[in-house]
Order: sequence, then structure tokens, then C-alpha cells
Amino acid sequence: MSQVLSKSPKHCAEKQSFPISKFYKKLFFVFSSCFTIVLTFIFLIWLTLHPSKPHFSLTQADIYQLNLTRPSLLNSSIQLTFLSNNPNNRVGIYYDELQAYASYKGQQITMDTPIPPFYQGHEESNLLTVVLQGNGFPVAPSFGYEVGRDQSVGRMVLSFKVIGKLRWKVGSWVSGRYRFNVNCVSVVAFGPGAVPTSPFIGSSRGTQCSTDV
Repeated sequence: MSQVLSKSPKHCAEKQSFPISKFYKKLFFVFSSCFTIVLTFIFLIWLTLHPSKPHFSLTQADIYQLNLTRPSLLNSSIQLTFLSNNPNNRVGIYYDELQAYASYKGQQITMDTPIPPFYQGHEESNLLTVVLQGNGFPVAPSFGYEVGRDQSVGRMVLSFKVIGKLRWKVGSWVSGRYRFNVNCVSVVAFGPGAVPTSPFIGSSRGTQCSTDV
């Protein structure tokens, strides 16, 4: 009498699942290998090109107003012109979320003013103009005294800062965002007859800036 061997549906399913699982493992290995190759290729390009940080300079700063309405409230109006340069001959730069403001002896004296985003091609330069304002901007009670002391020597030192994010562009590949800071220290001469409580007119030209990425 012959014996008939039968297998349950569960056993059949287990037998068929093995090649399917093996197929997915191979597919995952192929995709992982391709992804690793692409990342390695991008990294090698990055090492080869090694992008340099952009250069900024303050070409002109014109102060149209800088006066105290009260001992600790300041009205200000300052127009700045920056020259931005991309020193890389194979890497473009996207600038995003740009803001500029002025500070005096470590205290901010204008509102944060946005600068429109832009793209800078290889070895390209752009002029950026921004007007900084502060109407009734709160400052330290010692502001008037400090400005009066600078008046005695005929000049004052202001810092103009630009903060934002940049992205590197190599071919069609664009990097993630990197925060950067630009700091320009400018010596501004007092206009004739300027006093801490009246409108102040002054200007400065040709100031090199430092950039941190």
C-alpha cells in the first residue's frame, strides 16, 4: 500500500516565500550599491572643486539720519551698498534668507532688513543695495553719551552685518543650506554741526568685510 505524502498550504507558502525574499535582498543590494556610487561621485567632485567662501565688501555707507528722540529711542536711516563676489570658477552660489542690520558698540541700532534672494554664477559679482531703518528703535541709555564722545574725535565706528544661508551649485547638483555671516566694520566721519540729538549726515567707502560659513 503506497503512502501519499501531502503538504499543508502553510508549507507551500513558506517554500515559495524564500525566493521572493531573496529577490528583494538582491534588489536592495543593487539600489544600495548605486546610491553609494552616486554619493562617492558627488563627494569626489566636492573634494576636487573645494568651493571657496564668497567675498563681500562694503562699497558705500550713507547715513541720512541718526538722532535720538528720547534718551533711549533712536531714529535711523542708513543706505548700504555691498559688492558680493563668487571666487569659484566651477561652483555657483544660491543666497537665501538674507537680512542686514547695523550695530554700534555691540548694540543693534536698526531693524533687520531683508535682502531678496539671488543666484551668483561662476566668478560673478553683484551689487546689493539695502536701506536700514529704525524708527523709535530702543537703545541703551548710554548711547547719546557714547556718540557725543565719538563726536569729539570726529568719527564713529559702525558695524554692518549680513546674515543668511547659501547653497553651492555644481552642475545640476545643489547642496543643502549653510548659514553664513558677513561683518563689515566701517569708520564714518561726522557731518558738519552734527550732535547726538539732531540728524547726523556721514558716509564711508571702501570697507573690506569678513565672511564666515
